[in-house]
Amino acid sequence: MNEAVKFLTENPVQYLATVGRDGRAKCCPFMFCFEREGKLWFCTNNTKEVYKDMQANPYVEVSVSSPAYAWIRLSGKAVFVDDPAVKEGCMANPIVKSQYGAADNPIFTVFYLENAHAVIADFSGDPPQEFDW
Repeated sequence: MNEAVKFLTENPVQYLATVGRDGRAKCCPFMFCFEREGKLWFCTNNTKEVYKDMQANPYVEVSVSSPAYAWIRLSGKAVFVDDPAVKEGCMANPIVKSQYGAADNPIFTVFYLENAHAVIADFSGDPPQEFDW
């Protein structure tokens, strides 16, 4: 698990794929917040289309590649929770803080990936590393 968290942290702009309410694939830039108590946390705005899409179909996949041509694919079910401590933790990221101002902003929401599965691979021919939460 630590390798997956390290990979996400070192490559801070990931891409989150969802199934849109129109049935079509959607992909947008996202940022991993942190791992806490065995959960991988992300945040978003509850007025965005991506939030509405995840409400309709919570199964998502996150992917990002590194400058060394390795990549991670992380999948799971987005579970939204109103957790003030997690929201406050997300405010440590200056980008999040600049967008939402404070953890109690009513449009600011957090989610973790339930039954998360990560695969880290590269072009070396070595078997990929796999992690579950």
